Amino acid sequence: MHGLFGAKSGWGKSWYLQAWMETNAPRYDYFVCLDYSDEFRGLVKSGLAAHYIVGPREAEAFGVDEWVQALRQNPRLVLARHELEPEEWREQVVAPVIRAARRLAQSSGSSSALTVIDEAHWAAPQSGKLPDVIKGMATTGRGEGSSSLWATQRLTEIDETIIGNVMLQILGGYTSTGDLNKVGDAVEYPAEFHNPNALDLPSAVPDALQVDGESRPLRRFTEGEGDDEHTIGSEWIHSDDKGNIERIDTRRVQMEATHYGDEGMKLVPPDMEDS
Repeated sequence: MHGLFGAKSGWGKSWYLQAWMETNAPRYDYFVCLDYSDEFRGLVKSGLAAHYIVGPREAEAFGVDEWVQALRQNPRLVLARHELEPEEWREQVVAPVIRAARRLAQSSGSSSALTVIDEAHWAAPQSGKLPDVIKGMATTGRGEGSSSLWATQRLTEIDETIIGNVMLQILGGYTSTGDLNKVGDAVEYPAEFHNPNALDLPSAVPDALQVDGESRPLRRFTEGEGDDEHTIGSEWIHSDDKGNIERIDTRRVQMEATHYGDEGMKLVPPDMEDS
């Protein structure tokens, strides 16, 4: 399964994405997180994954074969970008790592691999030519045991191929018109629910989108004021290509690993506390 994971800055995207990775990584034979901003060290400190710092030297020395070997030695990896420009990251790291994960998933009929691409608008930008292997992950990887999560704050900047081929959407709040239009392209329900400032929402919508029987936009929950204000939880909508819809409040989501960031198998939501 391939998923699109997105929300505006400050919505708690990286925290919730880490919770998804903590839940799903152990279910796959191979797991790799392409960590653009080095936000997911908590998965390493918790013992879930090994940590590689990938700078110019590593990018030059490691090709597909070397990444295959690295994943065989450490089946769960967090790869942190270091001193690499976006194009270098995309061409010299993201593309060969994706190819390595797909090769491992294909190596046995029962193997599976999950690749998480954070800040995916840098790995699969709307402008410019995508490496075929990156495009192929979104279009054909699911038939060979490969799953992926494409996470971004900037839906308007990610390649249409990615948005058009995911089967699962995990989307939070957006306020820009461009991003909301992209949400509308990805989901089958009114995209206005993703605008926390929306005032006039349609009432004839699935119960899963409503709160206490009323149509309300997604909410972000905070504590503190001014410079001390911080997010303590937020709402998201999960939907898939089978028509399933669920509204989630992350204040109920449980995660064991500490989050250090600033704010072909199915992907499984993190555990939640009982209501």
